[in-house]
Amino acid sequence: MANYSKSLIHSLIKNVKDYPRFSKEEIEKFCWMAVHEHKHGVLPSEYDIREIDEDLYLELLKEFKSNIY
Repeated sequence: MANYSKSLIHSLIKNVKDYPRFSKEEIEKFCWMAVHEHKHGVLPSEYDIREIDEDLYLELLKEFKSNIY
């Protein structure tokens, strides 16, 4: 697993929480959206199948779940 800076992870966490209709019940979806936006520069469209950085997604999800945000 790659090492990502804490500032990147915290920036993505802030982005996740700022999304309209953010819900902790759908945290996997919102973390995926944040990583997609980080990699491609835009939020995913309805049927967007572009790849994301899976390691970054997993690290973001782990960090989000391990802390109270």
